[in-house]
Amino acid sequence: MPKLPDHLELKRTRVSCKLDAPNDTESILYSGAYASMDVDNSSLESFFKDFKVVVNRITEDEIEFDMIGIDAALANAFRRILISEVPTMAIEKVFIEKNTSVVQDEVLAHRLGLVPLRVDPRLFSYKSEKDEPNEKNTIVFGLHARCEQKEPRRSVKSEELSWLPKGSMFLLEIENKASSSTTAPKTYTNFKSSQDELPELSDNPIHPKYPDITLARIGPGQEIELEAHAVKGVGKEHAKWSPVATAWYRMLPEVVLLQDIINEEAEKLVQKCPANVFDIEDTPTGKKATAPRPRSCTLCRECIRGEGWDKYVALRRKKDHFIFTVESTGALSPEVLFTEAVKILEDKCERIITELS
Repeated sequence: MPKLPDHLELKRTRVSCKLDAPNDTESILYSGAYASMDVDNSSLESFFKDFKVVVNRITEDEIEFDMIGIDAALANAFRRILISEVPTMAIEKVFIEKNTSVVQDEVLAHRLGLVPLRVDPRLFSYKSEKDEPNEKNTIVFGLHARCEQKEPRRSVKSEELSWLPKGSMFLLEIENKASSSTTAPKTYTNFKSSQDELPELSDNPIHPKYPDITLARIGPGQEIELEAHAVKGVGKEHAKWSPVATAWYRMLPEVVLLQDIINEEAEKLVQKCPANVFDIEDTPTGKKATAPRPRSCTLCRECIRGEGWDKYVALRRKKDHFIFTVESTGALSPEVLFTEAVKILEDKCERIITELS
């Protein structure tokens, strides 16, 4: 199959980062863009051949991987889904029995809502306004903190949130007064079974991901007693349901030395770069500059500032190579989050195909 000339292939596959602005940033998706040169721009075979995912680093809460062979629109779709459409569990309602601290009720409830919970949301279903809270759609936490008169002022931490697998302990006073005395007292939830009977939860009890989050400060004689009810939701409804602290990507940097940079000029180039991209190697003709760490490039453009340096160094970005970083808030591991994002995008594509057919 014919290939594009080098200058057109460079414009098609690279973003040229000049001193004033990046050039050739657009993506060419039209299959007949190069039809006059007998080049097909939409070959599925080439996509299957070139596409791959390479994991570079993974920890408990963070993953960095390369997505190679896709367009920026698809990479951005994954980013948006991770932020706003992968569900998690978060505290939605707070029932405050007593709060004599200086923190107002609504502020305390807001802080509780932002506490990340270590629980798999796939074990629970969504709860609508008409649904009763039950063991399948609600998680209940209790909190009772008191500072005695002789004690010094202390902090109320997220570790004091205790999971109540059997549901709410607070009674509905109005309904209990209206009901007969023979019926069991009614609480805010309708749990028919205990949540810790599930193997997934009995082996790994539900708890806040980070135990040292300060919820309030209480002084001598002050007390907080409440229940917090967590439900399933997504980030586009409220940020507290977003499963990631951040999810972002950048195009793979490419640093090209257009001509040999030797001796004093090589040392100047190494000193100009704050990201430590360049290095010097000894050759028979003297010291020569190299660029062994292009991934470290932050595109500060210091290496091409100054008269004539753009003739030595070219900064580029690969349009189809993205370095993806996902930082989980702790509900799910980062690799599971990305897998869930792929499933959501797959469901969207299937829904569109079904509607078009």
